[in-house]
Amino acid sequence: MISEKLKKGTLLISEPSIIGDLSFNRSVILLADHNNDGSVGFIINKPLDYSIHDLIPEVNSNFTVYNGGPVEQDNLYFIHNVPELIPNSIEISNGIFWGGDFETTKNLINNNEIKKHNIRFFLGYSGWESNQLENEMLASSWIVIKNNHGNKILKKSVSDFWKEKIIELGGDYLIWSNAPENPILN
Repeated sequence: MISEKLKKGTLLISEPSIIGDLSFNRSVILLADHNNDGSVGFIINKPLDYSIHDLIPEVNSNFTVYNGGPVEQDNLYFIHNVPELIPNSIEISNGIFWGGDFETTKNLINNNEIKKHNIRFFLGYSGWESNQLENEMLASSWIVIKNNHGNKILKKSVSDFWKEKIIELGGDYLIWSNAPENPILN
């Protein structure tokens, strides 16, 4: 089911049928880029047991780090909604920006000028080569929806975000909203 066109700034909701895939089961991905060469996105609802301080001790913050996806999990990425503070950011859409000057970002966090609702950090990203995501769409792996939250998506609670989106889809998806993550536990 494709409800929106694939483009940067949209959300990819994993189909309930993606079971057993540790990266993408019950994932909500913000598509950060989509073009003829491929696609890049970040899983926005899979927090890890790390804070930014755990990974970069000179950052005096306990901001949670998220699993951005299975690609380059040894690299740190970030999205934010404060481009006026972070130079060299790239706009994804709706006031959400990707990356920028990291030294400036560290200083802003340490000076308490960037709050938790302004930024989200990720280890790794989700990536698809040319036509791979389109093929996964044809195989009914993903549902594409508009990001109605805009840059306020960084404030959203992640614990039930996938379930919330499945309920919004309604119809046949409603039965999945209360199913256990692992059907064997049903």
